[in-house]
Amino acid sequence: MPTYVAFLRAINLGRNRTFRKDAIKAATEAAGGTDVETYINTGNVRLTHPARSVAKVRAALEEAYAAEAGFDVPTIVFTTRDLAALTARAEEVHAGHDGEIGNHYVTLYASAPSAAAVAEVQALEHAEETVVVEGRAAHVLLGGDIHTSKLLSSRQFNALGQGTARTIKVLRTVTEKWC
Repeated sequence: MPTYVAFLRAINLGRNRTFRKDAIKAATEAAGGTDVETYINTGNVRLTHPARSVAKVRAALEEAYAAEAGFDVPTIVFTTRDLAALTARAEEVHAGHDGEIGNHYVTLYASAPSAAAVAEVQALEHAEETVVVEGRAAHVLLGGDIHTSKLLSSRQFNALGQGTARTIKVLRTVTEKWC
């Protein structure tokens, strides 16, 4: 069976939208996942699944997560091979901006943003803020803090679609553990 890594969006942010690791594991198994592992409490899940497409795995997980959590849990799914390639590319992007950045976040999407949205966001110019969008990932390189980023709060970035962000450190760790 293929192995996948799922990234859950907007869970465990304060008292609302709580979805703990044990409940995530149970819901993942209810969706047909086996060999389930989680990493930290922000919604990083490794699983094997009989479905042969990311879209089918995503649909099964989102249905099971909503049933277990009591709210919708948007989920971004990658094969381990695709995640390893994405993380390798993140390392290249990071190295290309070494010394210029303090924080490197990667926003992951269920499907690639439109070419028009990518062109608009990549045309933005904010001091110490860069975005590189490739496929289903937007690499956000910040000299400052995520909470004060003009790029991340821009209409153009939001036009890329609903995604979930992870630091490059989390992607490295998940890739080392599971890919």
